[in-house]
Amino acid sequence: MVLSVVLAAFVLILPVELPDKTLFATLVLATRFPPLPVFVGVGLAFGLQVAIAVTAGSLLSLLPEAVVSAVVAVLFLTGAVLLWRESRKGGDEDEATVQAREQTSFVRAAAISFGVLFAAEWGDLSQLATAGLAARYEEPLSVFVGAWAALLVISGLAAFLGRKLADRLPVALLHRVAAGLFLLFAVIAVVETVRTLTG
Repeated sequence: MVLSVVLAAFVLILPVELPDKTLFATLVLATRFPPLPVFVGVGLAFGLQVAIAVTAGSLLSLLPEAVVSAVVAVLFLTGAVLLWRESRKGGDEDEATVQAREQTSFVRAAAISFGVLFAAEWGDLSQLATAGLAARYEEPLSVFVGAWAALLVISGLAAFLGRKLADRLPVALLHRVAAGLFLLFAVIAVVETVRTLTG
């Protein structure tokens, strides 16, 4: 495991996931169920989705180096554009109706949380970023650990702090910071593509 790759994955994924729909889905789940089963279910769903993204990125790395860096550049550039557009929309947030916590077993609450998050995470920016990092660094375990750690931090905050967290997040700023990080990674990948083709 390479600590610098773990850190790179953590630092990139954390701000991407903070203003994400999966954060708000976790917040809503935490208003219906106790925080621990929500955290367990969401954490397992994120773990499986990160494994899928790392596998996809690792398969990309089997292609020629110039092709891989070009694909990575496109992935990150797409992510940067999407995040920047989201930051300009402002914080349109659906008001979930506050209900009494359901009397549900731990396993059922965790399973519902797993299902909701597993479905919501498909095609997500954090999944896109994880695949790009796995292709770029060719360190699947390190990318997995860093990305999953970032997602566990976010899901823990959402599950245990609940609604108060959503009210205090400067969502537009977080989107812009994440867009800047995506753009930086895209530029690095473009430089690598050019260097590979001309070298």
